[in-house]
Amino acid sequence: MNYAKSGAPKPGRNAPRHQEHNAAGTDKNPFGTPKAKSELLARMKAAAETRKKG
Repeated sequence: MNYAKSGAPKPGRNAPRHQEHNAAGTDKNPFGTPKAKSELLARMKAAAETRKKG
């Protein structure tokens, strides 16, 4: 009897188990659109202000 052939099939190799919600190439994070640094700094400053006030 070939015991290697019994049991559940093994999952494929080199493949993620699930899709990331912000993976590159999706609608939320398309290829070729780098985030502007000024936009990032504005969000960071706004978050810092809310932490100071709250």
